[in-house]
Amino acid sequence: MSRPNPRQTAALSAALSGAVDLSALKARAEAAAKPTNSTGGRSPGAQTVIDVTEATFQAEIIDRSMQVPVIIDLWADWCGPCKQLSPVLERLAKAGAGSWVLAKIDVDAQPRIAQMFGVQSVPTVIAVAGGQPVDAFAGAIPEPQVRQWIDALLNALRDRMPGIDAAGQNASPAGEIEEQPQDPRFTAAEQAIERGDFTAAQAAYQQILDAEPGNEDARAALAQVRFAARAQAADPAAIQRADSDPADVDAQLAAADAELAQYDVEAAFNRLISAVRRTFGEDRDRVREYLVELFGLFPADDPRVAAARRNLASALY
Repeated sequence: MSRPNPRQTAALSAALSGAVDLSALKARAEAAAKPTNSTGGRSPGAQTVIDVTEATFQAEIIDRSMQVPVIIDLWADWCGPCKQLSPVLERLAKAGAGSWVLAKIDVDAQPRIAQMFGVQSVPTVIAVAGGQPVDAFAGAIPEPQVRQWIDALLNALRDRMPGIDAAGQNASPAGEIEEQPQDPRFTAAEQAIERGDFTAAQAAYQQILDAEPGNEDARAALAQVRFAARAQAADPAAIQRADSDPADVDAQLAAADAELAQYDVEAAFNRLISAVRRTFGEDRDRVREYLVELFGLFPADDPRVAAARRNLASALY
């Protein structure tokens, strides 16, 4: 089983957080900051899977997330990966016994909600706590990784949200799973990420790779941490600078980071593929390697990655 990267695709979460209209959600959250009446309100565990519309968004996501985390499943009927992921989320929500709530949103029926979150593809999963998006991932990932992502989320929020334990005292956060022994090397890297020390996290993952060059989990995690560090410093103005000077390779790489941080995935990929077509020798190798590293931030079956790989092969040969 592949080990999920810290906080499950940290780079994607960072990118998605940049795309979400946090100010709008914050305003709604502040308006709903009064706690639910304990006698007249609905208990957090009354429902574990709910369908949400624009009309019920405030009550079912913002208000409810003041008590327990709400995990939003943004899906569409035509989406094949959604049909794989949604049943997993529903099963785990029921097993969680109200320690968290699954809110299902059909992006075709509720396009304004999808637009508010800046959703570019489905499935997209967003965790909301206290009225704010706190974590996310995109694409259909295996059930063990979904479970671990939920467990990590609940553990991180437990001190802030007592309702997690109150609602699910008799259930493990994401259903019954076997405890897996933790590799202390990965634990050290994850702790560094939690501190916001991406330099230390990169060093920790690189140390694993130096000892085990074939460790794909460490390689993928290193790519994600590298991007997360760059995303923090991404400058939206880099896009305009790169557009004005297509020959500047550094500008193209910086602009791709800025576009990915805004969750404009196709634009980032297309930019670097165009740069591959224009460059030669070391510059071309540099752009190609950069792009391949970005591919590693996404699930292997992400259609955008598959399309970009085909276009990259065409650009190279």
